[in-house]
Amino acid sequence: MIKKVGIIGSGTMGSGIAQVAATSGCTVCVYDMNQGALEKSKSNLEKVLSRLVEKGRIDEDEKNRIQGNINYAYKLESIGDADLIIEAIVENLEIKQKVFVQLEGYLSKDAVIASNTSSLSIASIAAACKIPERVIGIHFFNPAPLMKLVEVIPAVQTNPAVLEKVVTTIKNWGKTVAVAKDTPGFIVNRVARPFYGESLRIYEEGLADFATIDHALKSLGGFRMGPFELMDFIGNDVNYTVTETVFTAFYYDPRYKPSFTQKRFSEAGYLGRKSGRGYYDYTEGSVKPIPKEDDALAKTIFDRVLVMLINEAADALFLNIASAEDIDNAMTKGVNYPKGLLAWADEKGIDWCVDALDNLYDEYHEDRYRCSPLLRKMNKENKTFF
Repeated sequence: MIKKVGIIGSGTMGSGIAQVAATSGCTVCVYDMNQGALEKSKSNLEKVLSRLVEKGRIDEDEKNRIQGNINYAYKLESIGDADLIIEAIVENLEIKQKVFVQLEGYLSKDAVIASNTSSLSIASIAAACKIPERVIGIHFFNPAPLMKLVEVIPAVQTNPAVLEKVVTTIKNWGKTVAVAKDTPGFIVNRVARPFYGESLRIYEEGLADFATIDHALKSLGGFRMGPFELMDFIGNDVNYTVTETVFTAFYYDPRYKPSFTQKRFSEAGYLGRKSGRGYYDYTEGSVKPIPKEDDALAKTIFDRVLVMLINEAADALFLNIASAEDIDNAMTKGVNYPKGLLAWADEKGIDWCVDALDNLYDEYHEDRYRCSPLLRKMNKENKTFF
């Protein structure tokens, strides 16, 4: 049973995971070599919990209990007695491997080591360790205390007992678990690529501007944020890096090809909300552009992005990345999609999906628009996902 948790990294994600574990009754130690970052983490937790008290979500006793469960340390050996360590630092394989190698010197042989990486190979991280069988991926979504989904990713080396222990622990923390194969982007960051990539492609073809594309996906699809609003919220630099990582890791599969538009915006420093400008202007007094009101255009945009998302979800199932239930749970609970993509495919009709993809392929003759073999097979056999 997991009682003591060590967190490596006191940034937004590390602090959020610490809050989740502490709320569930675990004793947590947050490690960061930067003492200023630790103080900031402690201060931010105070603000977050105080707001929850003000809103009546928790009382003062609960606030004190959660805070009492968290300690802060700037020496790595301070988390040496933890049953589970979750690393939430910079997305750099060599740095993660170095930290894990150093960490192993302080741990008991039964401790589980996890990475919160969103796109790096868990097998590569585990390979640096003396006991690779205890290494696993535990990918939370930001903000960790609010987002229900956690992707759990066993490496090829991971002991099945470690996977079972981690899944049980994360469920006990009140989260929805989706178990994913150790492939680039896991479930969410892989399946979500067309939401950004196809929207950028539609813009680059001159079919519609940012505001019109966002409006189409929100009004017809029920997405909470349009792709350009969301990229501005995430940060263009961060979103572009994930796309480039997935593209490279999939041996340059054209389905994941990055966009020059996004690359240039990143290079220009148009990173989104955090820089004051991205696809939209966030400076004081700026006026948001008005989308073009054209029902036929909106439908074309929505259908094209949706079928590309469905195709990606179907291919993830075809290649056994995760179960149909986990894929749909991942997209609804990990990135707040209005519906699971496979359920959406059933609703639209598998024949509609195949026809829409074949029409795109016939128009462009690009491998980007190849239909998943699973969709084609299901259409022939008149089957549905659920």
